[in-house]
Amino acid sequence: MAILLQNANFVHWDTLVFQPADVLVEEGPGGRITLGSPGGIAAGEHDVIDCRGKLVTRSFAVAHHHVYSALARGMPPPPSPPAGFLDILRSIWWRLDKSLDADSIRMSALVTAMAAAKSGATFVADHHASPHHIRGSLDIIAGSFEQVGIAHLLCYEVSDRDGSHSTALGLEETDSYLQGKQGLVGLHASFTVGNDTLKKAVELMQRHDSGIHMHLAEDTCDQEHCLDNYNSRVVQRLDGAGVLDSSKTIMVHGLHLDDDERKLLGNKPCWVAQNMESNLKNKVGRFNARGLGSRIMLGTDGMHSDMLRSCRAAFLAGQGVDQIDPVSAYARLRNIHRYLKQNGFAGDDDNNLVVLAYDSPTELNSDNLPAHMVFGMHAGNVRDVIAGGRLIVKNRVLQTIDEETVLKESAAQSRRLWNKMQAVGVP
Repeated sequence: MAILLQNANFVHWDTLVFQPADVLVEEGPGGRITLGSPGGIAAGEHDVIDCRGKLVTRSFAVAHHHVYSALARGMPPPPSPPAGFLDILRSIWWRLDKSLDADSIRMSALVTAMAAAKSGATFVADHHASPHHIRGSLDIIAGSFEQVGIAHLLCYEVSDRDGSHSTALGLEETDSYLQGKQGLVGLHASFTVGNDTLKKAVELMQRHDSGIHMHLAEDTCDQEHCLDNYNSRVVQRLDGAGVLDSSKTIMVHGLHLDDDERKLLGNKPCWVAQNMESNLKNKVGRFNARGLGSRIMLGTDGMHSDMLRSCRAAFLAGQGVDQIDPVSAYARLRNIHRYLKQNGFAGDDDNNLVVLAYDSPTELNSDNLPAHMVFGMHAGNVRDVIAGGRLIVKNRVLQTIDEETVLKESAAQSRRLWNKMQAVGVP
């Protein structure tokens, strides 16, 4: 059934033009929206939602996420305080991902999808790792996302850090998944991916007409390892392998780059995903877009699913480091739509909308909407969410799943996961 949003203040996400309108939303892939004058579209058989005094605009999307970290919130600290970025990976995240199984992966994906929906995001590009449960892991995540109503672009994080068997399984899972669903070829980072694995990943990318989704120079250790082992900086190494030649490729972080790397990356068709809060948490530096061009998107790096929060963090933490203002912050927030459309990925059509209950004490217009999004709006303003023409959040309540039941189960799964982690030694 189509949805009729009556008396809305519709905002075109790309032009920022405000238009008082009734909005008729069609369901299904490629679904369209029809704008009519307020009161100009008859209710008919439609599901009617009163949007008087509310903003209606395109929903949000996450350009880089980590489902596998969803059950980490509040977990016990590692055996000893991490001394740096590599220690953080070894003592926390690589112990957690080794402890994941089918049940905890499913629960991680469900709570991620629910959080995304309630924050107004209807599409997630995820970068997954579960070395002891690789086969079928992407289908588990896809099924969980679809249960909530979230569209997706998934990949498995292939790495050599857990041995050749794990690497082979990761490549097999990627090949199998891409034969039936849209997705990307995932790699962890240059410092855990040898030349043979890199070559095989690029071959997979080319065979499936896909792209690579990979961490890039998140910490100086990535550059140091590349120089020591390949006599090259990371961007040059990846470029030589063909990673950067696809407009579907997503390079994540991109902090520790020299001017030559920035110029090379900026002249390639690939995209960069910025994750400022994660960078701050890990004390690895702050993002700077200098020389990278305009193909910059925003992710959450598994910390949360709130894109308005990521937009604000990118702006605030970028002061004094990055050339960023509210307009460019908003552009980065919305660039994921351009990336998805450019590359023909499904799931982010016009019938993905968010209804915002945002009562501003000041004028709100096309010129200052980016500033309102940076300084005023937050996930609490999300009232209703429409994904693919389906109402998945109504009056801040999920419509596709019993949130209370899932959260009770996720609490139990998190305790089980944390207990399993205690048995995993630090690599």
